[in-house]
Amino acid sequence: MSSPAPQPELIYGIDDSPPPVETVVLGLQHYLTMFGSTLAIPLIISGPLGLTDPTELGWLIATMFFVSGITTLLQTTWGNRLPIVQGGTFSFLAPTFAICGMAALAEAGWQVRMQHVQGAIILGAVAEIAIGASGLIGKMLRFVGPITIAPTIALIGLSLFKFGAPTAGKHWPIGGLTIALIILFSQYLRRKNRAFELYPILMAILGAWGVAALCTYAGVFEPGHPSYTSMDNLSAAPWFRIPTPFQWGMPQFTLAAFVGMFAGYIASMVESIGDYYACARLAGAPTPDAKTINRGITFEGIGCLIAGIFGSGNGTTSYSENIGAIGLTRVGSRRVVQAGAILMIVLGMVSKFGALFTTIPQPIVGGMYCAMFGMIASVGLSNLQFVNLNSARNLFILGFAFFMGLSLPEYFNATPFDSGLLWVDNIVNTLGKTGMAVGAFLALILDNTIPGTPEERGLVAFSQRNDIEPPLEEKS
Repeated sequence: MSSPAPQPELIYGIDDSPPPVETVVLGLQHYLTMFGSTLAIPLIISGPLGLTDPTELGWLIATMFFVSGITTLLQTTWGNRLPIVQGGTFSFLAPTFAICGMAALAEAGWQVRMQHVQGAIILGAVAEIAIGASGLIGKMLRFVGPITIAPTIALIGLSLFKFGAPTAGKHWPIGGLTIALIILFSQYLRRKNRAFELYPILMAILGAWGVAALCTYAGVFEPGHPSYTSMDNLSAAPWFRIPTPFQWGMPQFTLAAFVGMFAGYIASMVESIGDYYACARLAGAPTPDAKTINRGITFEGIGCLIAGIFGSGNGTTSYSENIGAIGLTRVGSRRVVQAGAILMIVLGMVSKFGALFTTIPQPIVGGMYCAMFGMIASVGLSNLQFVNLNSARNLFILGFAFFMGLSLPEYFNATPFDSGLLWVDNIVNTLGKTGMAVGAFLALILDNTIPGTPEERGLVAFSQRNDIEPPLEEKS
């Protein structure tokens, strides 16, 4: 494919090397841009894992940033070589919750649950590496259109509704303040100042956190209050701790956990490919060809393998937030993103850095969930712009996939499948409790078997938007 038209508005192109000081400052900006989403993941999974020790939670947070730095360096140096940040993915949350909820782990400690999650992530990573290295990803894309992508990604956010208002509602004055600040900064003030556009989540967290700390200092919030803010966790943490492979124990490999987690991998791969095209456009790079995409997915698999080995409790994927930062700053330099990656690695080895964020009161975390999970759902729904929504065929598939993706997990939670064969039960229950997997499977099968034209299914518009070849054969 030909290169895109020159983009003279760029301050630094993909191969440019800004002066050292600018490189460090711009790299710090990329780090701050991905900070909110990366911080959210360990805070979210700590509950299902049963991780209550704030010191260990701080280590988990530090590990997440440490792994993100390593995988970003690998992707930008040997992968797709685009200025694209790698970090944790929300696509893995629903499968992680399902794995932690398996009957066999009901009485297990958090390290054992983590070991099963690690095993699923490692097996999924091997599969993703194989898909990327073999070029299979290009062939798979012919069957994955917006009708499949929309419910898959939207259900990631919608399935997490239990973690939103119930957590923020532990103390609505602070939880509600967090939500209000996120809305204020990201929507009403985003055009007033670049800071509001780049860091609305981070600024909202800091603002609500500051109010909670002041109220604690003034004696309004006493120990035991949901918004009480104590720095005891920070003072108790050591200054430095280098994350090590298998720090939580050796991974446990089960087929049920892998099958459930693989649904998260599929969603992550599809989303990442769209990010590659967007990043290339904004950075003034050539449109990604099949080899670039295959290398990118291969190295995302390698990144997830590293995440599984170090035990971040999650995988890695491309971050859309940082692609948006490229468009805002007009800096598409690969060196800048690599500088941000080095910063992630360094701070990932500072234990007090991770421990600091364990002092965030739960209502603030819940308020962040309310805004971020809703945004994930809407990103999934945005794919429907390519689809003919006047088509009864499309409306049926979408409605059925969404409804079953929300309803079937409720059924399996109340009535677990019991065949008498433990390994079969684990597979069926893990998949059945993962709404994203249910929605993706139903939408994929129905969209590829019910007759419909490529135009009706949104494949033509979706392909043109992402510069990929659509399957133009009409189904009869």
